[in-house]
Amino acid sequence: MAGAFIESRREGEVLEWRLRGEWRAINIPAIQAEQQGMDLAGAREVRIATGEADIDLAGCWLLNHIGHELEKASVALTWADAEPRGLHVVREALDLEAEARPPAMQPDPLAVAMEKLGRTTVERVEELRDGVTFVGRIAGAWSGAFTSWRRLRPISIARHVYDTGITAIPIVALIAFLITVIIAYLSASQLRNYGADIYVVDLITVGVLRELGVLLTAIIVAGRTGSAFAAEIGSMKLNEEVDALDATGVDPTETLVLPRVLGLVIALPLLTFIADIIGLMGGALLCLSLLDMPLQQFINRAQEAIAPTTFWVGIIKAPVFALLIAMAGTFRGMQVRGSARELGRLTTVAVVQSIFLVLLADALFAILFMELDI
Repeated sequence: MAGAFIESRREGEVLEWRLRGEWRAINIPAIQAEQQGMDLAGAREVRIATGEADIDLAGCWLLNHIGHELEKASVALTWADAEPRGLHVVREALDLEAEARPPAMQPDPLAVAMEKLGRTTVERVEELRDGVTFVGRIAGAWSGAFTSWRRLRPISIARHVYDTGITAIPIVALIAFLITVIIAYLSASQLRNYGADIYVVDLITVGVLRELGVLLTAIIVAGRTGSAFAAEIGSMKLNEEVDALDATGVDPTETLVLPRVLGLVIALPLLTFIADIIGLMGGALLCLSLLDMPLQQFINRAQEAIAPTTFWVGIIKAPVFALLIAMAGTFRGMQVRGSARELGRLTTVAVVQSIFLVLLADALFAILFMELDI
């Protein structure tokens, strides 16, 4: 097989290459294409004869490169005559370059940790800035919507009250009943040892009305409704429906966010009231079955245990929790970009963030009420 630069001939497992033409920099692409087309199957040795080929330093570099490729293919390279004079110069230059190359620097663990901390801090600051901007948009849309009742979209608010409130009554009532029964059972089993059965009623009524009713309801709604808000708005972002609203001059915040926020602010106090009633009923049933306490005695003791503000302490928290849940869900939904994977991630973030904000707000309420002696 004869080419413009390599003439090849096979003798058993030995390939003889006779070099031809000018092995210069301008011809390197053509030489490489010709060399790569050579069939090395079954060959164990390549014997190169430089012949009358005109080889400069670029050609010597290419011969050195071909030698490395043959070595990787487990094919020996030999020379039928003397090596080109410039080949050893190329080898020495490459060896000197390898020696002069600085070793790979091992990353400093402290530097890596500081870089990660800095990047995380910047991301959190940007998220905080975006969150404050989103709150500002909601406030602006809220103030603008109150100029006309049509802009409040009462039909949309009513639908969200139904979706977030009415449909959630069964699960909220069930959880409130079960949790109250569990707490009543545990407290009764301990207080009975000291003859203080009557204080089970105090624990149930005060705990349910001040904390458990609203807190359990808010956590359930955060998992149920916060994720729904993020998924609904996120899907609209992926389908470019939000961009279409913006392009037609409709404010997405006023259309998509505000009705959901107002709907949940209305629904959560109602769900809290239902959870309080169901929780007290569960406590009364357990006291009746476990402590043989008549229902009338439970009611009388409950009236003595609770203060005038006990019920309102729990109800006041509900709109605040609803506002935090709705804002977290809609904010994360508005952040969805690009893919369904991002939608799933931000939906999860919305639920986790909603529950965290609810617990943080509940702790702040506890400190506030303690300072006010309520």
